[in-house]
Amino acid sequence: MAERVPPEVQQNLVKLQQLQNQLAQIVTERNILQNELREIEKALAILRELGEDAEVYRSAGHLLIRVKKEDAVKELEDRKEIIEIRLKSLEKQESLVRSRINEVQSQVNKYLAKLYGGKSS
Repeated sequence: MAERVPPEVQQNLVKLQQLQNQLAQIVTERNILQNELREIEKALAILRELGEDAEVYRSAGHLLIRVKKEDAVKELEDRKEIIEIRLKSLEKQESLVRSRINEVQSQVNKYLAKLYGGKSS
């Protein structure tokens, strides 16, 4: 005979699924930002190698617009700083969500251990 899962365990299972989805979103966003950060660092390295009189262009939609080298460097450094701050925030969120997943998983495991551990076959 199949046993019914108590409502609190069902709620924990739903919560666990929601937390896992949230974690997946955080990890995806973190990976996207890390890739963007790598691209910015590559661009900054290239810009630093260029002479002061080099022509630099920035993409603006379907156009390329000439900008001063120092303006391009400043814009990239600002974006880099924003991404680094966002990455730190995402890392904290990821840590909290992983911790919460472990807590909920532990509660579910305790219920399962009680349910199946207390029976003899």
